[in-house]
Amino acid sequence: MSQELPRTFKVVTIWLLVGLALFLGVQWWQHRAGQARFSAAGEVIEIRRGPDGHYHWPGTIEGRAVDFLIDTGATGTAIPTTLARELGLRAIDTVQSSTAGGVVTGEVVRADIELRGGVRAQRLPVVALHGLQDRPLLGMDVLSRLQWQQSDGVLRIDLRSVAAR
Repeated sequence: MSQELPRTFKVVTIWLLVGLALFLGVQWWQHRAGQARFSAAGEVIEIRRGPDGHYHWPGTIEGRAVDFLIDTGATGTAIPTTLARELGLRAIDTVQSSTAGGVVTGEVVRADIELRGGVRAQRLPVVALHGLQDRPLLGMDVLSRLQWQQSDGVLRIDLRSVAAR
């Protein structure tokens, strides 16, 4: 019996090490995949579609790092109400918005937005919505200021003639 405990301990240790190596490998792969989805070379930004089928553009709202979900079907940019509260953004108006889940009431706030690659929108009217999940939506109020095209799972943004910079 005294020899059984060390052998069992060895087997458990080996399986724990294999599990740890697998976990670290998946974490590294996800980190590399995230880096490869966004690139900014000179005046051209390329955003590759993510595993969820959407385009994500890293940026900040009032200095807080966020990952915007690009929504070409949205008229305006929207953020979760909880994020607006955390940032101390005050409502200047209320608005009814039609979403995939139906009509919702939101609060209009103003926010400074900066997107990776140098695109900025100062004091942009943004809708804070209760039903919105954790990720802010970047709408056509910003995207229409940009020259962009989408093909083969890549969104290309040409910054040479941008009004939003």
